[in-house]
Amino acid sequence: DFTPVCTTELGRAAKLTPEFAKRNVKMIALSIDSLPFPITDDKNGDFAIQLDMLDPAENDEKGMLVTTPVVVIFGPDNKPKLCILYPATTGRNIDEILRIIISFQLTAEKEVTPAEWKNGDSMMVLPTIPEEEAKKSFPKGVFSPKSSYLARNTSNYTPSHRLAMELVLELPT
Repeated sequence: DFTPVCTTELGRAAKLTPEFAKRNVKMIALSIDSLPFPITDDKNGDFAIQLDMLDPAENDEKGMLVTTPVVVIFGPDNKPKLCILYPATTGRNIDEILRIIISFQLTAEKEVTPAEWKNGDSMMVLPTIPEEEAKKSFPKGVFSPKSSYLARNTSNYTPSHRLAMELVLELPT
């Protein structure tokens, strides 16, 4: 029982499955149809309740609460690292979710991704990182820490440490 918005989200997620797989990300969607990644049946709403995905403002025709579109990204410690709650009328941006995962994987190694960052853009080196260590981490160049903490990473990032994160795409019923 996909809504038009959910169908487009699942289609985009399916198309980007190889990009998520390159980053050791397991995608899971809650629904009733099949895709190239697992879909979890949550008919009783137990998982939705556990993840606090019920919106008091959203009801079905019987007046029952329905789930809201939510993205939850879990870290390697199985704890949520990011939760984005969308209104039922707004589709999720799967490209943005992939960008966030790449950022999480990059920042696991001490870097920071600034506003509007995209894979391959400059990253920030924390002020606590010694300049010599920053130069080792970024052999293609580091701006002077006196003027900026931005470092250049010109290649697309695929983690060597294979940091695993899980993406849960919950679909409203």
